[in-house]
Amino acid sequence: MTKTRILNPTRFPSPKPLRGCGDANFMEQLLLHCATAIDSNDAALTHQILWVLNNIAPPDGDSTQRLTSAFLRALLSRAVSKTPTLSSTISFLPQADELHRFSVVELAAFVDLTPWHRFGYIAANAAILTAVEGYSTVHIVDLSLTHCMQIPTLIDAMASRLNKPPPLLKLTVVSSSDHFPPFINISYEELGSKLVNFATTRNITMEFTIVPSTYSDGFSSLLQQLRIYPSSFNEALVVNCHMMLRYIPEETLTSSSSSLRTVFLKQLRSLNPRIVTLIEEDVDLTSENLVNRLKSAFNYFWIPFDTTDTFMSEQRRWYEAEISWKIENVVAKEGAERVERTETKRRWIERMREAEFGGVRVKEDAVADVKAMLEEHAVGWGMKKEDDDESLVLTWKGHSVVFATVWVPI
Repeated sequence: MTKTRILNPTRFPSPKPLRGCGDANFMEQLLLHCATAIDSNDAALTHQILWVLNNIAPPDGDSTQRLTSAFLRALLSRAVSKTPTLSSTISFLPQADELHRFSVVELAAFVDLTPWHRFGYIAANAAILTAVEGYSTVHIVDLSLTHCMQIPTLIDAMASRLNKPPPLLKLTVVSSSDHFPPFINISYEELGSKLVNFATTRNITMEFTIVPSTYSDGFSSLLQQLRIYPSSFNEALVVNCHMMLRYIPEETLTSSSSSLRTVFLKQLRSLNPRIVTLIEEDVDLTSENLVNRLKSAFNYFWIPFDTTDTFMSEQRRWYEAEISWKIENVVAKEGAERVERTETKRRWIERMREAEFGGVRVKEDAVADVKAMLEEHAVGWGMKKEDDDESLVLTWKGHSVVFATVWVPI
């Protein structure tokens, strides 16, 4: 531990006035200085910067202050893990809100609050419907963070748009989805029963299968199961990847140049799926350097905080608690415990092409549906089409948020 030093106020810009775009830059610089002090084992400087941040970033302040407060708690968690005595001297810091455990109805309403997930649902469902037309059986492997919330709309669309009678729908999920927020308050067996009953009301026969499998080994059990029971004649295999592949370990967690992400995608390609949809957040949180990772996270997670000011207080608390969980994982954890390892659209496209998948352009009717959905939400949400990689990108005030891509084996 280095010797005690007094924080030199001239090292930082003045915290007043705390209004306008300068606030975020000022708070980001303080957070970065704090991260450097923590990783330098400078307890005195760490304590003083945390104290300053706590005084200028209340957890019930404006969106920038709430964002900074979330990073503040994450840095404290990291600092205490390195210097446990800090916990008794920084008792002034607020605790993070508990993560809510949603009912199915609550989660459906929660997902509808912003286009964050709905954007990907619409793009993926449109591509799936086109790809499975004419098949008597559709087998969807749903690797989704949101516990099958995409599926009811897909069932509705299959019932109304596909051939009559509609195809048999097989839905396979992995049981490890509940390891990350959002959490639900029922088992997957109960969830499956609800989905099967809903499909019946739409005259669709549905089979629901749960495969115990985990992200930490690249869903190897799932892949093995799919190999043992390959697609039958006139059956379309669809793999829907909605913000789950980020949890598969990448190169920085292995000693080789390869990664479980690479292995997973190559094994997925060997199954010759009819279509793969890949929807992810467009940010790189894989850096092994804390300062770089924090900077990248701060300049991305301002977006969800900026979108919540019009939410009801309870909804905002639930929403921001989930984002704060991600921030703490990105900032405070290392090694296998750091599971939030999102990569940029460019890197995922490289991975898919290396695994011998080719991109498919999202259809114009899906683009029109996305535009109509965005009109239901706050001004600031938008969409852009990237012609060079055939992707759709959800934006907030012009900043990339989530991308949607569609892939087929080549």
